[in-house]
Amino acid sequence: MQIFIVGGAVRDELLGRPNADRDYVVVGATPEALLKQGFRPVGKDFPVFLHPKTQEEYALARTERKSGHGYHGFTFHAAPDVTLEEDLARRDLTINAMAKAADGTLIDPFHGQPDLSAKILRHVGPAFAEDPVRILRIARFAARFSDFSVAPETLALMRHMVTNGEVDHLVAERVWQELAKGLMEDRPSRMFEVLRDCGALARLLPEVDALSGVPQRADYHPEIDTGIHTMMVVDQSAKRGFALPVRFAALTHDLGKGTTPADILPRHIGHEERSVHLSEKLCARLRVPSDCRDLALLMARYHGNVHRAADLKASTIVTLFEKTDALRRPERFQQLLDACICDFTGRLGWENRPYDSPRYLLAALATVNAVEAGKIAQACTDKAKIPDRIHAARVNALRQVLNEPGEQPEQQ
Repeated sequence: MQIFIVGGAVRDELLGRPNADRDYVVVGATPEALLKQGFRPVGKDFPVFLHPKTQEEYALARTERKSGHGYHGFTFHAAPDVTLEEDLARRDLTINAMAKAADGTLIDPFHGQPDLSAKILRHVGPAFAEDPVRILRIARFAARFSDFSVAPETLALMRHMVTNGEVDHLVAERVWQELAKGLMEDRPSRMFEVLRDCGALARLLPEVDALSGVPQRADYHPEIDTGIHTMMVVDQSAKRGFALPVRFAALTHDLGKGTTPADILPRHIGHEERSVHLSEKLCARLRVPSDCRDLALLMARYHGNVHRAADLKASTIVTLFEKTDALRRPERFQQLLDACICDFTGRLGWENRPYDSPRYLLAALATVNAVEAGKIAQACTDKAKIPDRIHAARVNALRQVLNEPGEQPEQQ
């Protein structure tokens, strides 16, 4: 029995990057042999075991054969006679198909180390075309290693997979899983660039693909289109280290601009409602988690009001707080502001421009929070009027701070 470190741990060690995850391949062993040593089996699809002390994953060397469509359309063969090279041959990229022996020897049958040096993402072999998830994985690796390029023959193979419809068999959960991982990489825009180049973006995220070529508003740098702006916004969310919900909201905030009638471009009248509708469809299709979905919908609907905060009346600001549930969920409201920061700075030459809306709205929120809603409710004899009384008190408190004269609340 021989044990090798494989995959990402070897790759990242050669790159000098940290990697806490270490995967192992066991050659010349059986499940029974590992069980006798105290390993615990996990998974049903193929023989993977957890080390009794470290809990790291040890997989028996295996081969795989295409038996159907999509990610699950494979049969696996694990046996003591499966060699290390046969196991490495089933992997996606040459840079992920290297192994390290116990004595430190590098095993690199598919020339991953030269590709690392040349900064190339290259598929290992023709079996790459059998698994559509690998398209997403290459795109994700492009977001992580943003200075790497996809080998021309690999990109051609990815395009062939899209044309053949293999990508259409991807299940929603796996698409979301890879999308979420890619959004959390250093430069997420590269993921979408690669997906667009091979044609997969139009199949998997047509709402995002439709933004390419759509002009920005005339006062927002007409020399770039909405697709470029969106990618700049997403990259801003990564550069600032924001959480996944913020990054996803950055991606989807302007989806409605992709459906703007051509005769009114570069204006985008009413795009907020269209953005909400398209975001809802996308989230339902990919089964996006509720925290990401909810923030995306708030961002699509209200980012314009956040940007215009200093010009809004007190009544509109209070309504914004109520509609976004800012008083009860200040953390999520802060994420909305974070996403708006990315939208504002995600424009040519705007990265270092001052943006006062977050500070302005947080100060207003503190004023509104200071209103004692409980006392107002206790003093109100008509319980049906409690919400209106509390709303009016909050508006009046904010008007005083803003030195705004009292008036009837404006229509929403």
